[in-house]
Amino acid sequence: MRLLLAEDEKSLSRALCAILAKNNYSVEAVYDGQDALDYLLSGEYDCAVLDVMMPKMDGFTVLRKIREKGITIPVMMLTARSEIDDKVEGLDLGANDYLTKPFESRELLARLRAITRSVVTVADNTLRFGNIVLDRKSFELSGPSGSVRLAAKEYQMMEYLMSNPGTLISTDRFMEKVWGLDSDADINVVWTNLSYLRKKLTSVGSDVKIKAARNAGYFLEVEK
Repeated sequence: MRLLLAEDEKSLSRALCAILAKNNYSVEAVYDGQDALDYLLSGEYDCAVLDVMMPKMDGFTVLRKIREKGITIPVMMLTARSEIDDKVEGLDLGANDYLTKPFESRELLARLRAITRSVVTVADNTLRFGNIVLDRKSFELSGPSGSVRLAAKEYQMMEYLMSNPGTLISTDRFMEKVWGLDSDADINVVWTNLSYLRKKLTSVGSDVKIKAARNAGYFLEVEK
């Protein structure tokens, strides 16, 4: 799992990187808020740990900016301050959890496991998200109630959504990625195929839903 750690205390950052790497996280460390924002906007991470007090840009601002861009990956905030107002601000901005320094590494790892349970995992030729599995060879989508084979365009759209679960994907981006820049297809094909995918997700008993953000795009969400 790809994790971005934004912590300006370099000794603490090095210690956390070692702990996280030992527990099978692929960690990239940055030391200020501007780098954290730039890295997260690349869309290459499955989760993030952000210190609140950082040079150039604080963790709250980083969190607000990525949420405004539609990046919905799990985020944990770290802070040396224990005031309730700080925690409320972070959670209101879209943080998934909040941890006050000093903390035990076991608690950090447990909290990360809790907030990343819905993150997509890749194994061999399959993608997993929530309770569904997408087979990259057979184009089969499987869930608790059975399996269904996806048509070629449905598969390409579902693979794109599952590979980028924390990112809003616009209709134009689907057109470019699935149909190609030179396609004469009408934009309605995106909406039609999304409708087919929603029906097939329901048919396999999926807890994963394709959500729409008005005038912005689509993303996957696991319903509790």
